Amino acid sequence: MKRTGLRILILAAGLALAGCAAPKDIPAESLPIRPPWGMNAEHETENEPPMPEEEPSVSLEEEPRAEYGIVSADALHLRAGAGTQFPILGTAKRGEAFPILGRSGEWAKTAYRGKTAYLSELYLTPLALDKGTDAAEAVISEGYALLGTPYVYGAVRYHDGSGVRLKNFTAEAFDCSSLMQYIFYRGAGVTLDLTTRTQIKQGTHVREEDLRRGDLLFFTNAARAQKEGLERVGHVALCLGGGYILHTASDYAKIERISPLRQSYFLEARRVLP
Repeated sequence: MKRTGLRILILAAGLALAGCAAPKDIPAESLPIRPPWGMNAEHETENEPPMPEEEPSVSLEEEPRAEYGIVSADALHLRAGAGTQFPILGTAKRGEAFPILGRSGEWAKTAYRGKTAYLSELYLTPLALDKGTDAAEAVISEGYALLGTPYVYGAVRYHDGSGVRLKNFTAEAFDCSSLMQYIFYRGAGVTLDLTTRTQIKQGTHVREEDLRRGDLLFFTNAARAQKEGLERVGHVALCLGGGYILHTASDYAKIERISPLRQSYFLEARRVLP
């Protein structure tokens, strides 16, 4: 991967955080440096070798990156403002990632259930991922706003599969396929169908080595793994790159790294964005 001036800044931030966080809040293990799924990721650790001084820096415009913070504490409060005096909006778990949309001192500005929220950067490990197309970033941005929204199986869809709004829809609850339908329509005007088993037939097939940010990833699960054909399909997630996905599964919408178990359930990737 080409090292850039931005990567140097991220490395410096990672070193500072490692020195400030209490020992119990430092992750027990680092994520692998080699990114899976054919995507570029940048996840810095204390053992990263120093950058050669002669390498020129590259502007953000030449290599756009999306910044995230990975929670390194067992539980980390999301607050309504940049400080412990502000109300708690929710609690993030170790390993969850949040987009960094700005900063105020040692606090990272992010999104949570349709609101602006703040996380202490003392308990975040920096992550940077290559940005995608404008359409992909618009869809992903819609997903950011829904982080923390509860999972409800069979939640009412945003539309009927052709763009006609459905009654009783609420943005307060989603399952995996209704979340994808909502953010793709709101972000890019793409009309996904109603379930994972019909969404997997849309767009074009993508090989794992050709995955890019904004692709849909389809999986089976323990309940459907022994079924055949479309009945095997049980889950859908949005590819962010570097093995990270935005999805909802059994608890609430989140960004996290694909677990080995989920990766073993992978079925197919589809591209519905230009």
